[in-house]
Amino acid sequence: MAQRPLLLIVDDDAGHRTMLATLLADWGYDIRTADDGSTAIDAVKATPFDLVLMDVRMAVMDGLTALTHIKEHNPAIPVLIMTAYSSVESAVSALKTGAYDYLIKPLDTDALKLAMERALDHTRLAGENRRLKSELGSSMAGSGIPGNSPAMAALKDMVATVAPSEATVLITGESGTGKELVARTLHSLSPRSHKPLIAVNCAALTETLLESELFGHEKGAFTGADRRREGRFMQADKGTLFLDEIGEVSPAMQAKLLRALQEKEIQRVGGEKAFTVDVRILAATNRDLKARVDAGEFREDLYYRLNVVSIDVPPLRDRNGDTPLLAQLFLERFAEKNHKRLRGFTPQAMDTLLRHPWPGNVRELENAIERAVILASGEYVGETELPPGLGSTTPNQEPTASSAALTGRSLEDLERDAILATLDECGGNKSEAARRLGITRATLHKKLKSYGVDG
Repeated sequence: MAQRPLLLIVDDDAGHRTMLATLLADWGYDIRTADDGSTAIDAVKATPFDLVLMDVRMAVMDGLTALTHIKEHNPAIPVLIMTAYSSVESAVSALKTGAYDYLIKPLDTDALKLAMERALDHTRLAGENRRLKSELGSSMAGSGIPGNSPAMAALKDMVATVAPSEATVLITGESGTGKELVARTLHSLSPRSHKPLIAVNCAALTETLLESELFGHEKGAFTGADRRREGRFMQADKGTLFLDEIGEVSPAMQAKLLRALQEKEIQRVGGEKAFTVDVRILAATNRDLKARVDAGEFREDLYYRLNVVSIDVPPLRDRNGDTPLLAQLFLERFAEKNHKRLRGFTPQAMDTLLRHPWPGNVRELENAIERAVILASGEYVGETELPPGLGSTTPNQEPTASSAALTGRSLEDLERDAILATLDECGGNKSEAARRLGITRATLHKKLKSYGVDG
């Protein structure tokens, strides 16, 4: 490594903690310390450590509990557990939870040095990424939608419930969240899966071209129509038609779409004969269609025809626990595509991925990993291969008028106002508010509870 490895020592015994910090600093490591498991969790979320050396028995939060939270936050960080002879069973439990190794107290310095060197070696990264690969496989089993976070679990349950029906589904969500993947999964789990899924990007075509694309046209219907052409509705007969970016359709096309959905009939452009079609409709948009209805920009009757069942795809910032799985999935895909042998990510690279708010959602993550794979020269993607500026936070907004009067107020009141103002700026998103405040989500929840606010 170009810079000295950064280690976190966690021990509630001040004397032992100081001794270890002095010894490891002499060995060439940069050292940070924590006196209990809870403090260690906050430290790991605030700083990208290369290794954690942690005691099992601590008064406030024990090492095993802290280990679980640390591995949930960043599974690439190796953790060495320290334990006394009387708690070897705890050490075994730690290994099962994800610890790299355990050391018996009083520590043997040679054994400590060897364990640390091994933990920082590529071997520990290979093992961690095999675990990620296994999780990725289980997370995708059956549904085709990767992710184990609570938000994605709820989405997959909804997809599994709705897919076998004939209901029209409106898929909403920010750009890049994976709405088309949800549509493809709905089709693959439906009774129509043996028939085609036809996708149309409504925003990519002019009104005239979109009408021809959807309904087809007769020969001579317009300049360049040198032959009759079947439209997407006919191509999707007995199957599924996915109308992406439905919010961009013009008012005139909205009326024609409404008729096709209500009557289950279409007419080719330039033709007079009506054709019956049996098509299940899935539509997607990153726009607030209800707001467009209220503004008179989208037909209310078409909105309700499309919105029989609504599925909202959460942004990546609300399912940050899925970032390691998605990153590993994209790494394997692009490594194969580019004929590279990559095993995974360094702890620093994974920490950078976890910190970034991903305004472009899954698509932004995918592009970042593709770039990193192309630039990677070793077996592991490092933070230098990731796009510049990744993980940087959004600059603070200008202070509001309510923050001006500070004189004479207690620190507790100021802290309360700062937390509530940040939560309000984040639209009630606790994960984003905690990130901006530099505290854990659990700490934020405790603060809000003490204020009598449920968020």
